[in-house]
Amino acid sequence: MPKHDITIIGGGPGGYVAAIKAAQLGKNVALIEKEAIGGVCLNWGCIPTKTLLKSAKVYDMMQHSKDYGITLDTDSLKIDFTSMIKRKNSIVKKLTGGVKYLLKNNGVTVYDGFAEVKDAHTITVNDETIETKQLIIATGASPAMPPIDGIKETKEAGVLLTSKELLDLKEIPKKLTIVGGGVIGVEFATIFNTLGSEVTILEREANILLNVDKELRDMFQKTLEKSGVKVLTNANVKTIQKTQSHYTYNDSDETLKHDKLLLSVGMQPNLKGLEALDLKTTSAGIETDEFMKTNIEDVYAIGDVNGKYQLAHVASHEGITAVNHILGKPHPMRYNAIPSGIYTFPEIAQVGLTEEEAKEQNIDYKVSTFPLSANGKALAENEKEGLVKMIADKKYNEIIGVHILAPSATELISESVLGMTLEATAEEFANAIHPHPTLSEMIHETALGILDKPIHI
Repeated sequence: MPKHDITIIGGGPGGYVAAIKAAQLGKNVALIEKEAIGGVCLNWGCIPTKTLLKSAKVYDMMQHSKDYGITLDTDSLKIDFTSMIKRKNSIVKKLTGGVKYLLKNNGVTVYDGFAEVKDAHTITVNDETIETKQLIIATGASPAMPPIDGIKETKEAGVLLTSKELLDLKEIPKKLTIVGGGVIGVEFATIFNTLGSEVTILEREANILLNVDKELRDMFQKTLEKSGVKVLTNANVKTIQKTQSHYTYNDSDETLKHDKLLLSVGMQPNLKGLEALDLKTTSAGIETDEFMKTNIEDVYAIGDVNGKYQLAHVASHEGITAVNHILGKPHPMRYNAIPSGIYTFPEIAQVGLTEEEAKEQNIDYKVSTFPLSANGKALAENEKEGLVKMIADKKYNEIIGVHILAPSATELISESVLGMTLEATAEEFANAIHPHPTLSEMIHETALGILDKPIHI
């Protein structure tokens, strides 16, 4: 019977990072994956969508080439969607191949198959039983299927898709309905709207992107609608009949036709195969402490399956946190400075509290904003829509939240993540010299606004 120090179930960005880290630190490590190394993020999420978003962005820039002093026959521009998908697949293959190499090179034993846990120290996979001293659960989550009439039949007909299936379409749909206005929904809306689809978002709540600061969300929604995406909030889908969605909107019954429908209404934790453990769970996932320990001794849970943050980088850090705790080097997870990004046009990135959350927590705070239209680099790049927003407490001017709507926002946010991790103040941000001309100067300007006034507005 194979014996390992640490066994990890799930080969996504939480699981494979934990496996490599534990192996680097001298442990005998096993990794069990039932589908594809790299998990949803590498195979059907983070990387594939960003690859298609880049193709869409290039197409959009070529359509507006005159803005940059370049004349193209835009009528002759053609989208080779098959080539876009091939490019996406080749990048995914390269990255997943790289992860497999890293696992092998670090001596991780990989089992391909479905793991069924017998107890905290015993797992079966492919009719083989393995023993382990510690277990890390990194099984992820799957798209939720709400109780809407007609979902099963529409999915079987190949019309209703999850984000996974949408990434392997053979052709661009003429009409795409997206049920759900969260991160996945707006990213796919951006892709297919840019590529020519008629896109409608149906969101049951009063707003899309509920976790985004209201000021940025409102500005982004206007930009999204201006680009051609139709956004209907307070739209409650009742029935789906293959090529039609029936929903209530403004107290009336409405019908919307589509060629394809993306269902993107949240995720549910993958708990199958773990029943024997009697884990303590909530509707979000497996309960864990700051070291990723569950209620069962020697069992940890990381990533989407614990439901704290459904973000690849959080899963990876949680994996390292769990491994360090196992090795007697406890470093608790800190969730107050978790960055998140939305890869739309323009991008959205944020860390810390939104203004609404600061109000709810009765924090005495101040706000500074700086518009993209006042930044020289942004104007040079023909980017005008967006802003940077900084929130600080009034007592020490400590930064408690930064929110960016701008091109490359997901790159710009890292400075603020580091600053908040170090409990930096607006003075420290303002005293850091930023290069010119750059978009990052907007961070400097907002910090100056916390202290007094920005220079360039």
